[in-house]
Amino acid sequence: MGVGKSTVGQLLAERLGVGYRDTDEDIVAAEGRAIADIFVEDGESAFRAIEKRAVHTALAEHQGVLALGGGAVLDEDTRALLAGNRVVYLSMDVEEAVKRTGLNVARPLLAVNPRKQWRELMEARRHLYEGVATAVVSTDGRTPEEVTRAALEALELKQA
Repeated sequence: MGVGKSTVGQLLAERLGVGYRDTDEDIVAAEGRAIADIFVEDGESAFRAIEKRAVHTALAEHQGVLALGGGAVLDEDTRALLAGNRVVYLSMDVEEAVKRTGLNVARPLLAVNPRKQWRELMEARRHLYEGVATAVVSTDGRTPEEVTRAALEALELKQA
């Protein structure tokens, strides 16, 4: 959340000359409502089922840069589909998250005690992110352009 996946994903797509797609945007378009509203109205499990379908569809249809929501890797089938693909895990620490988002924006999983909840989410998910990642790129204190360059280098896709 707030790591810059959309911005960096778009920059990566530009540098690589490929298309960009974001499964969170796909979900909002298909459902006609914000992700936070889906969480509130239908619950997290309903959202995760929608997310799983969106990710599986996007992986089957899209050949460019694909940005996934932070919870997408919670699903074992999704993690299996990501195997064999180039996956960049954009990491950041809680202090950077506070700077970027204030942890007070519409994040349904951070509604109460956001710092503590962010840390707990990361403790529960970090090993999943690292498990599917081809490369881990820290975004702390970096501009989107610097993160993009680091991702390209980590994937050995350096652009001249």
